[in-house]
Amino acid sequence: MTLPLVEPDPALLRERRVLIDVRAPVEFAQGALPGAVNRPLMDDEERRLVGIEYKQRGQQAAIALGERLVSGGIKAARVAAWQQCIEAHPDALIYCFRGGLRSQIAQQWLAEAGCLRPRIRGGWKAMRQSLGARIDAAADQPLLVVGGLTGCAKTALIQMLDNGLDLEGCARHKGSAFGRHPLPAPSQIDFEHDLGQRLLSLPGPLVVEDESRHIGSANLPLAFWQAMESAPRLRVEMPLDWRLRQIQKDYIDDLWAIHRQQFGEWLGWALMRKQLATALTRLKKRLGGARLARLSRLQQLAFREHERGNPQAHEAWLAPLLTEYYDPMYRYQLEKRDAARFLHVGDWESCLAAAREWSAEAARRVDEPALPA
Repeated sequence: MTLPLVEPDPALLRERRVLIDVRAPVEFAQGALPGAVNRPLMDDEERRLVGIEYKQRGQQAAIALGERLVSGGIKAARVAAWQQCIEAHPDALIYCFRGGLRSQIAQQWLAEAGCLRPRIRGGWKAMRQSLGARIDAAADQPLLVVGGLTGCAKTALIQMLDNGLDLEGCARHKGSAFGRHPLPAPSQIDFEHDLGQRLLSLPGPLVVEDESRHIGSANLPLAFWQAMESAPRLRVEMPLDWRLRQIQKDYIDDLWAIHRQQFGEWLGWALMRKQLATALTRLKKRLGGARLARLSRLQQLAFREHERGNPQAHEAWLAPLLTEYYDPMYRYQLEKRDAARFLHVGDWESCLAAAREWSAEAARRVDEPALPA
């Protein structure tokens, strides 16, 4: 029986197909393809034992050991898990690391059970290479960077644009000491895969937020970050009271909603307090001991007031955090930028309009036919 193959085309990800990853759980945790579910051929211990056998006695001995380890009821359970996934998603595809033996065995066992599904040629590795190539290609697309002081709602502006690329969304991190998401951050591999997948639907001019190369635990691919560094820019400028309301929403209200949903009232509240207190402590080197002690004291008082129904009390520590730490740091970085690269400086609404105008003009230039020499 010929087992069907599909090419490692990024369009498979754009179609949001469910992908059955038959690698071991430890491999899946290090990074999977977007839309993948882990239904392993072998668990971590079985994979370890087969790997040892392969090194000591070669491929055939390793295959024989794998057949002994995954047999009988274990084999039946693995096939049933694949069948259940395919019943829920009839267009699902199968892959392993290189699209070789493991996915081929899974295909064969499924075919013997009356279910024939294709596997991806080249597997995880080939698809990862195609996503990496998409990110590298994005470095050559027209690019606009949106900057501004902390609390200027730059991410919200990006999300309002059809061609906005939310890098912080890919990293699951808001890009500051206080920006950690309650849920675990993606691995570097998963971050890059998510970035590549989002870029599949953004072939034209791109608008991104001003970021360092490191967003939480994720690192932007070098070529793309270098393109950001040399791109034209907008700068959002909003008054302190407006920015404080935005910071209150991002760092307190939204964070509390996520914690409460994930962990419940009591544990969610305790974990949020711990996260914000720890974030403040991590700034000790830059804040200095005396300032940190003052802000920590104000933060704890704000939490007590919050418990009494007054979440606005957080302004007592958020305001000096902005004016004494984040604003001077950003202005110092701003002094190093070439002022000529700022296409527009203004309030949030005017920057949104400027980003749309730039996007339309950049798309028009891309679509214009080249003039004959």
